[in-house]
Amino acid sequence: MNDSSVTPVRRALLSVSDKTGLLELARALAQRDVEILSTGGTARALREAGIAVTEVAEHTGFPEIMGGRVKTLHPRIHGGILGRREADADAMAEHAIAPIDLVAVNLYPFAETVARPDVTRDEAIENIDIGGPAMVRAAAKNQAAVTVLTDPGDYDAVVAELDGGGIGAQLRRRLATKAFRHTAAYDAAIAAWLDAHEATDHDALPARLDTGFERVLGLRYGENPHQRAAFYAAPDAPAATVTRARTLQGKALSFNNIADADTALECVKQFAEPACVIVKHANPCGVAIAADAAAAYEGAYATDPVSAFGGIIAFNRALDAALARTLIGRQFIEVLLAPEVEPEALEALGARPNVRVLRTGPLDGVAGGLDYRGVAGGLLVQDRDTGLVDDTGLRTVTRAVPEPDTERDLLFAWQVCKYVKSNAIVYARGGATVGVGAGQMSRVNSARIALDKAAEAGIATPGSVVASDAFIPFRDVLDVAAGAGAKAVIQPGGSKGDADVIAAADELGLAMVFTGMRHFRH
Repeated sequence: MNDSSVTPVRRALLSVSDKTGLLELARALAQRDVEILSTGGTARALREAGIAVTEVAEHTGFPEIMGGRVKTLHPRIHGGILGRREADADAMAEHAIAPIDLVAVNLYPFAETVARPDVTRDEAIENIDIGGPAMVRAAAKNQAAVTVLTDPGDYDAVVAELDGGGIGAQLRRRLATKAFRHTAAYDAAIAAWLDAHEATDHDALPARLDTGFERVLGLRYGENPHQRAAFYAAPDAPAATVTRARTLQGKALSFNNIADADTALECVKQFAEPACVIVKHANPCGVAIAADAAAAYEGAYATDPVSAFGGIIAFNRALDAALARTLIGRQFIEVLLAPEVEPEALEALGARPNVRVLRTGPLDGVAGGLDYRGVAGGLLVQDRDTGLVDDTGLRTVTRAVPEPDTERDLLFAWQVCKYVKSNAIVYARGGATVGVGAGQMSRVNSARIALDKAAEAGIATPGSVVASDAFIPFRDVLDVAAGAGAKAVIQPGGSKGDADVIAAADELGLAMVFTGMRHFRH
């Protein structure tokens, strides 16, 4: 058959777990005199809606067996789907195999089943579809003659082409490609679950990585205009992430918007108190906690008003109208994120229609899972950095012991430091950042840059605390901190030079605590 031709649809097989749009599709087919074959719950739904349907068992002359495990695995089904309409015509006639021109199948809800915390292994195994993927793959392979539907979102497009006499080659090919992606993602989800629950080495990541990521947004370009880009979502992406956030207004998100918004949102999710995080070029330039979201914004903005221009702002509390008016009246904003945006706030933000406003829904802690980073020809994979340290995990190593207020500031600075590019140094006081030094090759340079930022913003540094994302190998960082009037330092510890650094802290009158945990962020 010429694959550029339009193929008619005279017989269709419908067998779907997701019944969205099923009845509308079936009625449209029936109105066009298409014979409908079906199985189990799908056939029952059609019959109850008054739509004529032939059970697959009746079509094949063979009953469903083994509790429904075997029902479509039959030559009259797969021959009808796979048969080449010209080359296999004699074989089809000899074995009384009628052609099946359209297959609408979506698969047992394996991912949804294993997402339940109480799922058993037997339930998971029974929700591995066998006949469905076989039919989908057969139909996709025989795309020259057969149309395959795995997504209810494509039903209308197929019905529209039927009104023109049949399904065109371009649509059949597109749907076939989508079908193979669908079965690949399905198998990847099964393999991932088995890896997690059946692996003998539970500390190892999978031997083969089949992510099943799905493109959710085409982007104008990547980090730079000459780079192609798109945004993909993991099939198990958790709620309250940039991936699942709902855009309420604004221009299309860019590659850099999404990357920075992820940093801002994951950082603000760490705090139980009302918090605001402002991110610019992948680094927090201002972070604060306070009695309410408005006060937190004031503290975050004051850290670095210059860098806040064109920044991404995230809150962990609902955004109200008064705060929305303050934001757009004071600064240019690329992206604004909050768990909820009150209607009056959204109305106020409408005065700046280009501001991208994202509603995340209730926040529930830092997102776990895997972190993926591309390198030329490969992929680095690690657990996401969800490590937290509270006051019980701190070890004071100096003669000076931090007071409770100082300890709270140390923990706050440590939480911020986790989201600053290494080498990272963060000064903080009173639940707000004072200065942020990011991404330098030398840690002492980061310490100096943080002080330069504080001076530029007119913020006094005496009484502040200092956080370092990795161990401080030499006393130089402490000399800079003490010279600025800082009173305490938080760092992982673990350097060969720890003894010398502790001695320097004692000499300078600094309190210093070790966390035992590093937070490099490259």
